[in-house]
Amino acid sequence: MSVSRRQGITDDPHAGFGRPPKRTRPRTKERPNYANALTGLVVTVDRGRYRCLITDSEVSVSATKARNLGRTGVIVGDRVSLVGDCSGDEGTLARIVEVAERRTVLRRTADDNDPYERPIVANADQLAVVTALADPPPRPGMIDRILVAAYDSGLEPLLIFTKADLADPDELTAIYTPLGLRILTLSPQSDLAELRAILAGRVSVLVGHSGVGKSTLVNVLIPGTDRATGEVNEVTGRGRHTSTSAVALALPDPGGWVIDTPGIRSFGLSHVTIDSIIAAFPDLDEITADCPRGCTHKTGAIECALDVAVADGRLAANRLESFRRMENAWQ
Repeated sequence: MSVSRRQGITDDPHAGFGRPPKRTRPRTKERPNYANALTGLVVTVDRGRYRCLITDSEVSVSATKARNLGRTGVIVGDRVSLVGDCSGDEGTLARIVEVAERRTVLRRTADDNDPYERPIVANADQLAVVTALADPPPRPGMIDRILVAAYDSGLEPLLIFTKADLADPDELTAIYTPLGLRILTLSPQSDLAELRAILAGRVSVLVGHSGVGKSTLVNVLIPGTDRATGEVNEVTGRGRHTSTSAVALALPDPGGWVIDTPGIRSFGLSHVTIDSIIAAFPDLDEITADCPRGCTHKTGAIECALDVAVADGRLAANRLESFRRMENAWQ
């Protein structure tokens, strides 16, 4: 545990109830008991207010973050402990007093030179990269970067190509098939039965540019949601931001959650390491055990075992090419 004496910052949310520093007003040594706290899921965050759904009920409450949490961030998908007025009545306010340990965390940075990680979503199982085949045109470089973030976070990636009525998906599909990704191609008339089956019982994050159809998909998957949708600017080819914050939405039977995120135009990855990406591909990870120390695994890397594996037929050349293209998108 690290503590800043000057600022009193600690990783322990209960540390503020211990021995007070000198020349401060005495505090109690008794730690709070949250045995009667209710558990909830953070479904959206808006300007310091957290909308939480009480576990095993239909009650939705508005909450603040307790002071004892300090700088601990609370994000969509967090499982939290709540005290105070948890009735959900208009004008009432609960308090988040504890945040449960996260299974997974999807992170990004503002750009590749920014060392500050920004957690986006907690406890998701899979990440769906939603990309339009036209209007706006697909950007493989951005798809690659989002895939890198998915692998780094331990999320199972899924590619959803929309607007197949406007362009042929074959070229884009061919780029990502060697990675072994699950790919769905949709048009406005598509039956979403396969997508519903993939999302059922899981927590899935939808990520993509504005205008690619994320909110439209959500509105079809969860009738009555009424997520705002927008058109693409004819001059810039970019969509207008219609979602301003991430929101977790419950899927109808057989259940599951979809987290719709705001449209993005950049995805910084300064927090990602090559080792975490390699580890997401068991076949490549096994081969790189024979690489020299410090190998970057990039094209032209001296004595890279991946190139040797392609030469002797143990690794398909198109799989290595797809992996390196994704790697080059952020390194």
